[in-house]
Amino acid sequence: MYAATLPQKSSNPFIMKTILNLVCSAILFSACGMIGSLHSNTSIKPKESFVLGNNKHGIFTTTLTNEGVSLLKIYKAPGTGGTHSAVFLKPKETIRVKTDKNTALVIQNTGEEYGSVTLKVKGDLNLGMAYNQ
Repeated sequence: MYAATLPQKSSNPFIMKTILNLVCSAILFSACGMIGSLHSNTSIKPKESFVLGNNKHGIFTTTLTNEGVSLLKIYKAPGTGGTHSAVFLKPKETIRVKTDKNTALVIQNTGEEYGSVTLKVKGDLNLGMAYNQ
């Protein structure tokens, strides 16, 4: 008869702790959505704008949800000047916008009441942020 042998346990506790820490960190970061993304709820005064990415940066993608009652105008403003790709975001509506390198995404509150927008940004997060009147 042959006797079955059990695999031997690792005798190096450092390796086991390192593996456990890596697995726990990966689960934590993926569960919180902390890798390469930004989540924000932004309020915008009536007839004012919020500018995202008015600096040198790479490509980013933004999912915007209009949480307020005002109509929001969303458009792109390249660093070289001008504006393009305007869309209007109705209350409770969600859109996804891909923004090119060195181009700002402008969110303009067209209404007479405070606007509120939820932003989920992925890609280059080295983005300047400012309010404009």
